[in-house]
Amino acid sequence: MKKTITAIAAASVLLLSACGSDGSSSDTTVAASDTTEMAKEAGNIVEVAQGNADFSTLVAAVVAADLAETLSGEGPFTVFAPTNAAFEALPAGLLEKLLLPENKDTLVKILTYHVVPAKVMAADVMAGDVTTVEGSTFTIATEGGVKVNTSNVTATDVPASNGVIHVIDAVLVPSSVDVSKL
Repeated sequence: MKKTITAIAAASVLLLSACGSDGSSSDTTVAASDTTEMAKEAGNIVEVAQGNADFSTLVAAVVAADLAETLSGEGPFTVFAPTNAAFEALPAGLLEKLLLPENKDTLVKILTYHVVPAKVMAADVMAGDVTTVEGSTFTIATEGGVKVNTSNVTATDVPASNGVIHVIDAVLVPSSVDVSKL
């Protein structure tokens, strides 16, 4: 239990220090050997996110969408995780609407658009289109820092037992979702 708490705390410190950056596009990475050991102790993707206050909105959305069990499963998953600040940047009232039970299907589409059904470490990221769990693709650009569509990747290689988390500074919305109709 002590090891688990220590690992979650270490992952949280990594995320908090990375998310508190000056807005530059430099990535924060963890050595591969450290990543493997931290992943064993850190917990699954949901547990790692729950251990970091900067992901409280993401965790609330995952719970509202009934995706916690899925993202706690075997995986592997790569999650491009928006911070609380990313959710706060959404148009006024949109997050509240997305969290309503009648908009659950839309919330599921948006959240699963942030997930790739494989473990992709930062060193393996290549420019191009990537298919998401939601079913459509987003575009990765690597010139001048890593971008997912228009969001910046602000921290990378946050280990989890069932995959990896990369932190992004915006909420991704698939083209099949029209949030103006909520």
